[in-house]
Amino acid sequence: MHAGSGNHGCEAIVNSVCRMLNSPVAVLTNSVEEDNAYSLKDMCELIPERKFAKHKMAHILYYLYRKLTDDGESFIRYRYGAVFGREMSPLAVSIGGDNYCYDIMVKDLMLANHAFNQKGTRTILLGCSIEPELLNDQAIVEDMNRYHTIIARESITYEALKAVLKSNTTLHLYPDPAFTLGKSELPLPEGFAEGNTVGINISPMIQDNEKASGVTMAGYRALIQYIIDTTDMQIALIPHVVWDRNDDRKPLKELDEAFIHTGRVVLIPDCSCEELKGFIARCRMFVGARTHATIAAYSSLVPTLVVGYSVKARGIARDLFGTDEHYVVPVQTLESENDLIAAFLWLQQEETQMHTKLMACMPEYCSRALQTGREVEKVWAELN
Repeated sequence: MHAGSGNHGCEAIVNSVCRMLNSPVAVLTNSVEEDNAYSLKDMCELIPERKFAKHKMAHILYYLYRKLTDDGESFIRYRYGAVFGREMSPLAVSIGGDNYCYDIMVKDLMLANHAFNQKGTRTILLGCSIEPELLNDQAIVEDMNRYHTIIARESITYEALKAVLKSNTTLHLYPDPAFTLGKSELPLPEGFAEGNTVGINISPMIQDNEKASGVTMAGYRALIQYIIDTTDMQIALIPHVVWDRNDDRKPLKELDEAFIHTGRVVLIPDCSCEELKGFIARCRMFVGARTHATIAAYSSLVPTLVVGYSVKARGIARDLFGTDEHYVVPVQTLESENDLIAAFLWLQQEETQMHTKLMACMPEYCSRALQTGREVEKVWAELN
């Protein structure tokens, strides 16, 4: 279920998992072009999904076939035809993330899992976050129990799954694979003061989840103004997803244009997940919306405030710090432009303590994240 490297969180998961495995890896991808443009090129075999949008007649024929036969998985077999059309691998891995949290994806996730199982392929769901309420849906519970192995990336998901999984599915709790992602340090642009820059990431996704219209952008504007007025720190605006339909650069460009006259703000261009982590790692503090941007910060020991909207942000913070209070600001709770400033004030006060906590816990946390690769290799060895 790899959507393409234009989402650098997706890229980071695939990159990290590929580096963990000694076995050859084939990645079914929604965008070979994106993957070749970033870090996955030459790292694995890239197999493009077939898209009905490019084959209208096939879409019509498959739609009629599904109507006549009620065979919903026919769409999956078409989509992944390059795999279903040859000798099937005994193991298929879904990269998880928070895919199950999006209504638009759940049906395809369940159909794909069932289709691979029908072919005798074992399936693994790794690095996943699932809202506990979703497991009130019996169809999703049945789908979870089709996986041979599930690796939850935070304890809220783990505890919720533990309550519904049967003995035939093995469940583990290991941190997101991207905590082990390497970094590549490109030259810093003018205006980026290493060790004295606040990294800022905002996404259209959190804007879509806000309760008070416009409060997110207003809060980010107020926060940047506060940093400019009260500190000597620079500000780096860092995108982490650059899809046309969901592009961090759009709100970040608005912020850049609003403050470019100050000389205190720099907009980081799009680059690979490893290169983005290289910029984030040289920040003093980080305020981020994208999960894998904040994972890049945490794993680089950068004190971080998460502007989140779902279980993944809360669960990761609880596992790292024992609580998500203050560490995560749910975007749904933002009521005024000053709320983000108040949260940042707490981050400033706790900067040293958070850095110390991250220094203490991150080596063991990243070591546990490597267990994801070992579990995949273990299942692969059983099948070969």
